[in-house]
Amino acid sequence: MIKHPLKRAATATAVVSLVLAAAACGKAGSSSSSSSPSAGGGGGSAASATGSIGLLLPENTTTRYEQFDKPYFEAKVKALAPNVEIKYANAGGSAQTQAQQATTMINSGVKVLVVDAQDSAQIKSSVEAAKAKGIKVVAYDRLAQGPVNAYVSFDNVKVGHLQGTGLLSVLGSKATPSAKIVEIDGDSADPNAADFKSGFQSAVKGHVDIAYDASGLWQPTVAAQKATAAINQLGASNIAAFYSANDGMASGIATSMKNAGLSHLPLTGQDAQLDAIQRIVAGTQSFTIYKAYKPEAEAAAELAVNMLTGAPITSIATSTKVNGSGNTVSSDLLTPVLVNTSNIKTTVVQDGLYTVAQICTPDFAAACKSAGLS
Repeated sequence: MIKHPLKRAATATAVVSLVLAAAACGKAGSSSSSSSPSAGGGGGSAASATGSIGLLLPENTTTRYEQFDKPYFEAKVKALAPNVEIKYANAGGSAQTQAQQATTMINSGVKVLVVDAQDSAQIKSSVEAAKAKGIKVVAYDRLAQGPVNAYVSFDNVKVGHLQGTGLLSVLGSKATPSAKIVEIDGDSADPNAADFKSGFQSAVKGHVDIAYDASGLWQPTVAAQKATAAINQLGASNIAAFYSANDGMASGIATSMKNAGLSHLPLTGQDAQLDAIQRIVAGTQSFTIYKAYKPEAEAAAELAVNMLTGAPITSIATSTKVNGSGNTVSSDLLTPVLVNTSNIKTTVVQDGLYTVAQICTPDFAAACKSAGLS
């Protein structure tokens, strides 16, 4: 299994360094190098396999899905099984649209359905319909309810815990039980949001005061509104830091912070979006959590091809998770990494996610030079 280059990343602070050292013993990106599906376990050869695999992604507001997940998944499937057709649809943020797309794919005769659920509970009926037709289902990034066959994601409780320890590290001596933190969580319809929140709170409770806690629904505008409400409620001078569950919401929160003269305060994120990396360089976001898209997408592709050919998945899905409907699902849980100014080069740049030129546009040229990125 590949040892992802991110695992060599180190951060400037002791707390984060310890977390990253632990992460280095994990399996970030590990699945992408497992052996190609073959005839083992009664399965057929992937190279000669035919049929179709469906890929359903949830939305296109977050840049990752169209820019990274889809092409990485498609490329890996084609490398393993060049004769297999890939059918794709994006729900555009609508659970109802995704259900319709799933029905279309089921009726079209796909053999495996890979789905990143827009709503993990509402997708249950689609998963059950797929099983009734003998179609295998891989839950991607979010753990769908229903009789799912396999799940690929990151250890999302660890993501939240990493955000929490990272925030405490940035706060340093200001991390006291009376320090007021504004917490903006993701959408409760997404089971990952609960994991992020659980991990974050387990890291910070007792160390700081979560004085305001609300859902930003994964929407920058909603997150901005919640942040503004928190500032008005608590008073700008009484806030020590802002927790954002992801970078999309962080963009909205950063605007509210700027309007209130609070751009100097710590702000967290997740997903390593380009604008977040630029905010980190500029000093208006403290860090992001990088969940490398390529190993996640490639692991899902390998699972899908193995299921199509009948090859075993045990070398890939080595863990288990219980979903919201009580089903125990074979799982591949990858390791997240914290990214700040100290390791941008050895993470998102080294991985080819972004070039220095893409990060260091004219507006960020001076900040990039100070960060050693020019």
